[in-house]
Amino acid sequence: MKMQVWAFAAAAVLALPACVSEQPGSQAPALSWAVQASGTTASLRGVSVVDDRVAWASGSNGTILRTVDGGSTWAALSVPGEESTDFRDIEAFGPDEAIVMGVARPAKIFRTTDGGKIWTRTFWDDTPGIFLDGLAFFDKRRGLAVGDPMGGRFFLISTADGGATWTPLPEASRPAALDGEAAFAASGTSLFAIRGGRVWLCTGGPASRVWRSTDWGRHWEPASSGLLEGSSSAGGFSVAFRDAKTGITVGGDYRAEGAAEGNASVSSDGGKTWEPVKVRRPGGFREAVAFVPGTDPPLAVAVGPSGADLSLDLGRTWAPLSAPEGLHALDIAAKSRAGWAVGRGGMIARLDIGGPSSARR
Repeated sequence: MKMQVWAFAAAAVLALPACVSEQPGSQAPALSWAVQASGTTASLRGVSVVDDRVAWASGSNGTILRTVDGGSTWAALSVPGEESTDFRDIEAFGPDEAIVMGVARPAKIFRTTDGGKIWTRTFWDDTPGIFLDGLAFFDKRRGLAVGDPMGGRFFLISTADGGATWTPLPEASRPAALDGEAAFAASGTSLFAIRGGRVWLCTGGPASRVWRSTDWGRHWEPASSGLLEGSSSAGGFSVAFRDAKTGITVGGDYRAEGAAEGNASVSSDGGKTWEPVKVRRPGGFREAVAFVPGTDPPLAVAVGPSGADLSLDLGRTWAPLSAPEGLHALDIAAKSRAGWAVGRGGMIARLDIGGPSSARR
């Protein structure tokens, strides 16, 4: 299959001596993008990477895609009767198991355990005003789904059986939103969880905040993100943590895709406080951010419709990363360090993170 490839050495592109000097003798791994044939023109907003062979993607018009051969081919899957559903997020646990989320009323979640041959609806809600924004899993069994505020509090449901059933969180466990505050369903990454019960939620609108919970979502504490705020189109769109302490949130204003003001912040205390990036920010509005596990120096990638960026210092500074335009969402495998980004018009691009040997796996 013919693919367009962007290949480069990350260290050479970055030219960030301050970052590299913190790791004497270390080199950033080489990166390359390869645009793959998706077979669709749908707007893709969800992507979940299992390993260097298996990945799932989702988007508008009921679109669900799966590859089991590293992206050489993408199979189109479907949920019967859901041809008009906007599947904004997807979470996969292997070549056969995945959960996909339809955002708007009626909000719904489907689950497959046989590679997409059969989908079981495990959640459905037709309440006026419901709108789901994202899924996040602590492990294969426990996860959360978040939606825009209803009755003044963010909508949250939980699962303890891999998405087979969902339970609404009690009102006391749902963060109280400011008037107009909401999460963005742009990439399915406004909610992020790690093992051990830690989870973060980034928001926007009149205030851009990052909510944190250390007990599986039972209790939440907010912190100002330092990102752009003050309008319904601005705020935090994605949050990611490398570990329990080190995090990045990105965003901006989706109506100003090329603007770099207030589009990245970092935390070194588990999300209790956030420090805005003021110099060498990402090159524009960014919808998704992800850490590359096991790299030395630590590597992070952010993507948005106007481009992509790379950081070697835990998000404190960024440099342009040659990439296809129109990307919305990004995910990177926990072990194989293969990743995929998806976006406009059925765009799918594989991100391979390779040597040199000094980059730890």
